[in-house]
Amino acid sequence: MLKYNDMIAVKLVKNKQYPLSIPEGITVKQDDMVIVLTERGEEAAKAYVVPPEVASILVRKKVPSVPFVRIMSKEELEEYENIKKMEEQGYKDCLALIKQHNLQMNLTKCSYTFDKRKVTFYYTAPERVDFRNLLKDLTKVFKHVRIDLKHIGVRDETSLCCGNGLCGRPFCCCTFKRQFDSINIKLAHDQSMPITPSKISGTCGRLLCCLNYEYKNYIETAKEMVPIGSGVMTQDGVGRVCALNILANKVSVKLSDGKIKEFSSSDIEMIDEDVNIEIDNNSAGYNKYASMQQAGEGTEDIKSYEDDKNSSTGNI
Repeated sequence: MLKYNDMIAVKLVKNKQYPLSIPEGITVKQDDMVIVLTERGEEAAKAYVVPPEVASILVRKKVPSVPFVRIMSKEELEEYENIKKMEEQGYKDCLALIKQHNLQMNLTKCSYTFDKRKVTFYYTAPERVDFRNLLKDLTKVFKHVRIDLKHIGVRDETSLCCGNGLCGRPFCCCTFKRQFDSINIKLAHDQSMPITPSKISGTCGRLLCCLNYEYKNYIETAKEMVPIGSGVMTQDGVGRVCALNILANKVSVKLSDGKIKEFSSSDIEMIDEDVNIEIDNNSAGYNKYASMQQAGEGTEDIKSYEDDKNSSTGNI
């Protein structure tokens, strides 16, 4: 049985990590370049030692291992560099043909297997694309190799390209996330976030995956707090709750003199009587278009940032 502190893994497409199935008697060290066998064929990857904490997660989630073939020789390392150059040129050649055929598709990546028996072109497109003529021309350029055109979603595209998010850390989709969860604008609204696309959307143009991470905690905490619009008694008099600061467990209350003050949830008391104080729904985060106008981004339909059929195909 594999021990957590003995696990060696590799990172493949979308930068996902997979345990390496190494035969007995073979030693693979940190940063060794190895050949592994995947569904696409033989692929090159860098091996690394997995921290015990991460290894336990991979075991618990039953992440499949990939078969080890061999450690790359000096000649194979040189060939690997040549393959990278072939991918760069292949991308340019395919892109030129796409423009020539005037196809509505965005080429994302060109990827060869190490044995150069297969080349895969990943692309995004708003609608179904008839690329039969494109494929005919590709076979003239890429001879003696199997050509695969894969339609992917914009979330898949971002996970392939990698990068850093608003938080400054690498994208979740190209580090630990293996599947995309459904994301909608209600997640941002319920967490009192500004409904501004630049604040709540990622490079992919869809709502941030991390809106899901703490949502349950927000909802559970909010249940214990006084709802927005409720009449309350404070040390400064009667008022109405106009906003919640869930993380700090505080509420903003509009008082009878028009001032808005923040109180700890434990320092106010909800009252049954009607409080004749009007609150600005914008400050409570109800009007999703107000913050967009203030940011100079117009009143575009925020719904377009939610997931749709072109968000993720899982075709990688």
